[in-house]
Amino acid sequence: MNEFQHQQPRRPAETAPPPEAALPSSVRGAVDLGAAAAAGAGAPPTGEYRPGGYRREVTGADFQEVAQLSTQVPVVFALWAGFSQQSVAFTDTLEQVVDGYGGRLLLASVDAEAAPEIAQMFQAQSVPTVVALLGGRPVPLFNSTVPPEQVTQLLDELLALAEQNGIAGTVEPARADDEPEPLPPLHQEAVDALEVGDVDAAEAAYRKAIAENPGDREAKLALTQVHLLQRVLPLDAGTVRAEAAAAPDDVAAQLAVADLDVSGGHVEDAFRRLLDLVRRTAGEDRDAVRLRLLELFDVVGAEDPRVVTARGALMRALF
Repeated sequence: MNEFQHQQPRRPAETAPPPEAALPSSVRGAVDLGAAAAAGAGAPPTGEYRPGGYRREVTGADFQEVAQLSTQVPVVFALWAGFSQQSVAFTDTLEQVVDGYGGRLLLASVDAEAAPEIAQMFQAQSVPTVVALLGGRPVPLFNSTVPPEQVTQLLDELLALAEQNGIAGTVEPARADDEPEPLPPLHQEAVDALEVGDVDAAEAAYRKAIAENPGDREAKLALTQVHLLQRVLPLDAGTVRAEAAAAPDDVAAQLAVADLDVSGGHVEDAFRRLLDLVRRTAGEDRDAVRLRLLELFDVVGAEDPRVVTARGALMRALF
């Protein structure tokens, strides 16, 4: 696990992009930066549960606290790493399935790069690795991605085993607070900068946040969205599109149009353009397109169906 690398959330505040570059809701909602950025991005009304209410981000510092909850409900530990987009997406899928059980299960999400001691404890050799705790005892579930229906079947069996051992409680989901919790200072600094259109200052704040806390998942995802803004703000859409149409194999021109498409909400068009380019290129050009696609996947959100579909198409195109 010591060779894990960092990367990897969801909601930058709106700034003043040029025509055609207004951020779609899929982008604005990708990182939860707190109430300051949530106001126009579909935040739930006060008193309702937040999406993902049965998922907790767990580090070595709070592992014991979460593990103790396994005497009440099965706690499903999902280990992921930023270098494995599959593990990130699969953990998001687990979150959706676990939420459907209404508190009879708890999902403990673990960044194996940031918490290698937990990965070692579960003897994880790869990501994703999913292990449940029942009364503090580990129950291995799977160490690869599986279809959602198979996840449900395994979790049903886990609940049956838990009930046989007298573990049949529930946990409460996270609630939307009347007064949102304040953002970490550097996150707030970034949000304030974005609100006045200072994208470079926002980038600097997020980079500093990541330098101080390499496991800051929200800052990493927000940074990918800030990078998108930095790329599209200087662009003239008409010029960029004309150049791309005249040179369909010009990688830089095609990447620029894909950025414009995502920022303008034309996500499927962007993914289709870059997937076609992956199939037509090789070497460094192909790698550049692949990396841009992975970054745009983060911008849109790993759980978005368009990302799931495009990720599968990318795997087929590469292999």
